[in-house]
Amino acid sequence: MTILQGKVALVTGSTSGIGLAIARALAAEGAKVMLNGFGDPGEIERLAQELGAMHDGADLGDAGQIERMVGRCSDELGGPDILVNNAGIQHVSPVESFPPDKWDAVLAINLTAAFHTTRLALPAMRKKGWGRIVNTASAHSLVASPNKSAYVAAKHGVAGFTKTVALEAARDGVTVNCISPGYVWTPLVENQIPDTMKARGLTREQVMNDVLLAAQPTKRFVTPQEVAALALFLCRDEAASITGANLSMDGGWTAA
Repeated sequence: MTILQGKVALVTGSTSGIGLAIARALAAEGAKVMLNGFGDPGEIERLAQELGAMHDGADLGDAGQIERMVGRCSDELGGPDILVNNAGIQHVSPVESFPPDKWDAVLAINLTAAFHTTRLALPAMRKKGWGRIVNTASAHSLVASPNKSAYVAAKHGVAGFTKTVALEAARDGVTVNCISPGYVWTPLVENQIPDTMKARGLTREQVMNDVLLAAQPTKRFVTPQEVAALALFLCRDEAASITGANLSMDGGWTAA
């Protein structure tokens, strides 16, 4: 028997990258999955069919759309037993020239959306006496990098939010944790390499090792499948005592 048979999982930002890997891992263990995210409609439809999943294209910068998404999940699949807050965006700029609208967007998608989904999903989890909330944070929930003020602030916020909700739900059979990956090999990262090669006059290997992986002692990218495996473990009954944790998966980045 698959370990998540009968469970409902809502995974935000799950049409590519880490979120898609997590959605695949949960679906493989029997969970009914609601995908969320943007992308090519045909590809999203193919993914939904592959996973036997539903898709909701809610813009997570809009609280009303988040409410409709969680409501639709509850009505059509059941109240989420598993909530994975994975959606995120990035903008890089020095703080004095950081566009205020970009600051607002990064905080909205990376942090405030997790507040809305959590407040909406938690009551049903408490009623059932079982729930798993997994938030995708980042090594930047623990350390900073220049020119990423909004992202670092948001991810530090995710870590603090995770701890707070974990304490509030500690006696209700609901665990709340965050995973903090370093650089993960995704299409988003891969697509940055040619432009960086051109801009800095570096080889592909130099960009990967001396720019992207400069902070990761292992000098290898984290894979989406590795993050998904940890997320899946956190959903198991054996992980019932892991709550309020910020679990680093960063190749040693934050050990320094």
